[in-house]
Formats: sequence, structure tokens, C-alpha cells
Amino acid sequence: MPWSRGMTTTTHFRSCPLCEATCGVAITVEGDRVTSVRGDDDDPFSKGYICPKGTALADLHDDADRLKRPVVREGDSWREIGWDEAFDLVASKLKAVRAQYGKHAIAIYQGNPTAHNLGLLTYGQLLLRTLGTKNAYSATSLDQLPHMLAALMMFGNQLLMPVPDIDRSDLFICLGANPLASNGSIMTAPDVKSRLKAIRDRGGKVIVLDPRRTETAEKADQHLFIRPGTDAALLLSMINVLFAENLVTLGRLPANGLDELRRVATQWTPERASRVTGVTTDDIRGLARALATTKRAVLYGRIGVCTQAFGGLAAWLCYTINALTGHLDEVGGLMFTTPAVDPLPLAAMLGYDGGFDRYRSRVSQKPEFGGELPVSVLAEEIETPGQGQIRALITSAGNPVLSAPGGPRLEKAFAGLDFMVSIDPYINETTRLANVILPPTSALERSHYDAALNAFAVRNVAKYSPPLFERAADARHDWEICLALWTRLGTPRLLGPASWLVQRLLGKLGPEPIIDLALRTGPHRLSLAKLRAAPHGLDLGPLEPRLPKRLGTKDKKLELAPEVYLRDLARLEQLSAPASGLVLIGRRHLRSNNSWMHNSERLVKGPPRCTLMIHPDDATARSLVDGGTARIATPTGAITLPVEVTDTIMPGVVSIPHGWGHGRKGVKLRVAAEHAGESVNDILDPAQIDQLSGTSALTGQHVEVSRA
Repeated sequence: MPWSRGMTTTTHFRSCPLCEATCGVAITVEGDRVTSVRGDDDDPFSKGYICPKGTALADLHDDADRLKRPVVREGDSWREIGWDEAFDLVASKLKAVRAQYGKHAIAIYQGNPTAHNLGLLTYGQLLLRTLGTKNAYSATSLDQLPHMLAALMMFGNQLLMPVPDIDRSDLFICLGANPLASNGSIMTAPDVKSRLKAIRDRGGKVIVLDPRRTETAEKADQHLFIRPGTDAALLLSMINVLFAENLVTLGRLPANGLDELRRVATQWTPERASRVTGVTTDDIRGLARALATTKRAVLYGRIGVCTQAFGGLAAWLCYTINALTGHLDEVGGLMFTTPAVDPLPLAAMLGYDGGFDRYRSRVSQKPEFGGELPVSVLAEEIETPGQGQIRALITSAGNPVLSAPGGPRLEKAFAGLDFMVSIDPYINETTRLANVILPPTSALERSHYDAALNAFAVRNVAKYSPPLFERAADARHDWEICLALWTRLGTPRLLGPASWLVQRLLGKLGPEPIIDLALRTGPHRLSLAKLRAAPHGLDLGPLEPRLPKRLGTKDKKLELAPEVYLRDLARLEQLSAPASGLVLIGRRHLRSNNSWMHNSERLVKGPPRCTLMIHPDDATARSLVDGGTARIATPTGAITLPVEVTDTIMPGVVSIPHGWGHGRKGVKLRVAAEHAGESVNDILDPAQIDQLSGTSALTGQHVEVSRA
């Protein structure tokens, strides 16, 4: 139950909402102060594991820089205003823009914390997906869009993304992912380190392919360097081996496109792929044979697979190769979760529809996906005059100035808007440019259910977390903010005199009844009452085969060779052995979560983490020394960073983490400013994308590195 005055020391059990692992935490409270955050030993999923981010929950709640009431910008300063005044101001400004310039003149940007937030997943979508604008954007096109596109094209629904059945696998091949740092991604799996160790302990094998010997690679049986952006070539050559050696087996799955796949793979022999990828022909053949001949095996590809010039092809081929080796929808392979809340009907109810290339962006004609345009076109859609030009912007739980390529260009574009409002608890690199900021309550003041992330868990689980603290009378939950704006603005789906009645009714309900209904009608027939009675969460069992019934394709068959991918293979033909010079990759850290957790001293203390990693040979050629300073430049811009010379990165490749760059004027994040770093997105070219999906190519851009 929420804390109230007069209570003594209490312990509350919750799910950590800070990353995809959803670890169970035990939070001890004395009065109105959190005294400890530790792992919940009785959580059936995480079993006591917690990463450093979880311990910072109290830091975020007590952060002196966190806004508690709405603020309006007046020049370079901010003034607090009341909630009704703020809501009326925002609604009037957005209505005026819509009346003068049309509905597409209002743009929306949602950040990835939306997936961790029950209020934004429910009521937030009522606001952000019913305004009728084509100018909707999110972090999806900076992250997992290629996997969602592959799910749509192959399985018939963009949310049907399978996950590794890691707890029963005997071979785990990890491509372009570092789950020991990310805690898993599109693979909700707390304590990945122990889960990978368990594979090896039972006689299995872990293989990592990555341009860097990552934290995950250090714990693997084998690590293979692979050149950035060449994953599609590697996977096609593995498929070539499968067909050439008669190792293809689809098992029980009905499928279309096998002959087309055989035909296109013929051109990508291991010898050809080796010249492009840097992986030897023996290793390519060995990977294909191991995957095909191990009964319980899986190939898992993640962020490095997606955020590159051939991300669409690579994500498709990741799913395809699991299907061809008989590991799709099979125990120990790539499987589909059976979550207590089925995300497919819930998403449809909230207006999240699946579709691709139904319309294109106004200026550079980039394709829509799921009702959103790629973030790479946001700046040009603001800058370019004409019908449909963006004149106003709503941001929610996002910081695109640091998260998207071309940060300085976005800053300039945002500063030129007629109006901008941000739903965010901080004055950060993006929200400092807003006219109004509407701050929601902290994670400990609101209820939580992992409606999105449980759909990608490596085990079926369910857990509800009630609020730990009562919100103050003058505070608002994010869902309350979205509801107030939704009813004031009026949307194509809502109208007129009935709006006050809708607001009053929905305001009394909140997100919980939506989740309760979804639980009751879901596959496990649960309810919030049952989850409240199980504060540590419920174990609903291992993953189960779900195909072909779960498929959303018209004929209930798996589509192995969708036409959009076959057409895009012509682009891959241009891929050749690398030219001289350096290419850039990103990296994650266990203590970091994109751009928004650097204001916790316990997470940022220690040696600087925003560094340039470079191989010793490349450093020597440029007169760089470990601990020195380097200038990293592209035609887009230049930044200066400390140098970290290491043989954990392959020659010809350098690495810079994203999410830093907190030294901008006007940012009100005191701890983050002391550990500012530089934003790698300041030098990345937003025009470099995967031409198929529109996803930003954050990996593989060429850089010039010299001594500063």
C-alpha cells in the first residue's frame, strides 16, 4: 500500500522500470525516505538479481533537479504555473497551430521510456495517436524498427518479435548485441550473465560476433570480430551453407518462399562474405553447421544488427536463419512469449496499428512504419516551408537532441518552432527548448505493470506494483497529463460537449482497469486482485510453441522471402571489402541508460565512460596515446574525447557511447553537467539510414580521428 505519515520502516516489492530486464526489487522506506534498494530474492524471474541502475531508483525520486510543477519558459528563465493554467495554455497554442496550418503541422516524439510506463502505454497513446497527424516520431527508428518490420512481414504483426529461449538453449549465437551491458533487449532476461553461464555449465556453447570484444564476449566460449554493417552478408552466406550442405529443416512450420531464399543465397558464398565481413570461411561454415546440428540452439541479433545501412535485411535474416535450422518456435530456440496481457488486442485498442510505407515523408519521401516517420526526417520537416510543415511539437519521455543523429540541427529546428511542449521531469537538452514543460510523478509514485516488456520475456511472468508513495496534491501522473490535454484539444475521435464527461469518467478509472480487463481476457485469466495478492510476482511457466496459430498472415504461413527484402538485396550487391579509414560503432554500459540516468552520482562516478575506444595499431598511426585526447570528425561536425587504447576493438573500428553531451547551455542537470561528455550524435549524419526501413545508420559511419 502507498506510504502515509505515521508508518514506520516498511519494505515494498516492485519491478524496476528502468530497463528491459524488469528485475524485482525490495525497497525499504523509513518515513518518506528510501533507505535501501536491493534485489528481491523471492521474485520468481530475477531471483534477487539487480543491476546498478536499480539502486538509483531513490536518486531519481529524490533528485533536486526533478521538476514537480509545470514551468513556462520566459527568455532564458523558467516560471512555475498551475496545472489548469498550463493545460489551457498548451491546448490553446496547439489548437491555434492546427486551425491555421492543419493537423499535420503538429508533430509528436515519444522516447523509449514509454515502453516502461503503464500510463504512457495506455492513456498516453490516446493523446499521441489520435491527433491525426502524419508527423509522429519515436525512438523506434533509432532502435528496433528492423525487427518490428521483419515481424510484420514474416509473422503478420509488428509486435510478434520472438525471443531466445535462453534458459533451455545449448547454443547461443549472439550477433551485434551485448546483453551483459544492456540487460537484454527485445529479450527481457534479468541476470543474463547467470543465464549464459548456465548454458556453458550444462555443456552448451556461447558464441559472440561483434566488432568489439564486449563484456558478453569476454564470458563467451568464442568471439569473432565482424566488420560493422556486414551482418546481412554473413547471414546470407550461412544460409548459402545450409542449402549447399542440405542442412535446411523447417520442421512443422508451414512456410512460403523457400525456393526464393535458396536462389538469392546462392550468390553469397562463404568466400565472398569473408572478404566483406572479416569472418573466415571456416568460421562461417562452422557457425551454420553448429546452428543446424545442435538440437536446442538460437541465433540472437540486436541493436548492432538494426542500426546500420542494411538493418532491415539483417533483422529479416536473423529470424529466417532460425526458421531454416528448425529453431523458430521450438524449445531452446527463438520462441514467442505467452504474456498475461496479450499486446496485440491491447495495441489495436489504443490505436497502434501495423503497416509499412502507406505514406511517405513530405520532404525526402522516407517510408512510414506503424504510423510513424523516421526521426531522421524530423529536422527537415520543421525547416522546409510548405503545406504540412511542422510548426508545433509535443515530446514525451524523449530527448532527441542527444538521441538522434544531427543533434545541433535538431536544436536549431526546435528553437524555430511556433510552440513546443514537453512531458518530462527534467530541463534537459531537448526540453530546455520547449515553451512549457509538464512534469509527471516519479516512478515510485505511480503504479506499474510491464505490459510491453512481458511480451518479450524469456519466461512467462506477471507482476503488478502499486505506488510506493502517494503523489502530492499538486502533482500529476503522466496519464493524467495526457488525459487533460486529450480532452482539451479535441481529436478526430473525440468530440465536443461530451469531452468533459469522458475526462471525468476516464479520470476516475486510470490505467488499472484497462490492464485488469486485459489480464482477465488474456491467456492466463489473471486479474489485478490476483497480482496484488502476489507482491513478488507470478511465474507462469516456460515459453511454449505458438505457431502457426499465432501468425497474423492471411494463410497462416510463415513468409520466408517477403518481396520488400528480395528487392532490397540489390543494394547489398554494392557491399565490398572495406576501404581504408575508420568506422564508428556505439556501445552500452551497465550503469547507463541512454541519456536520462546521468544525474545520479552513484551511476556516473568513477573513470570517464564517454571515451573513444581505438585499436593500438590505429592509435599509433595517429599519434594517439591512452589517456590522451582525440578529435573525431565527420562532414557533420567534430567532438573531442579522451582516448582509450585497447585491443578489445578490431582494427579499423572506433567506439563511442551515446547519450552523453550534457554541457549545453540551459540544461538543469547538475550532476550530469559535471560528467558532461560529448554527444556522438552531434557528428553522425542523419541522412545515413537503412534505405529499406528508414532506421538511422548509427553504426558504420566513417570518421576521421586525429590528435587534439
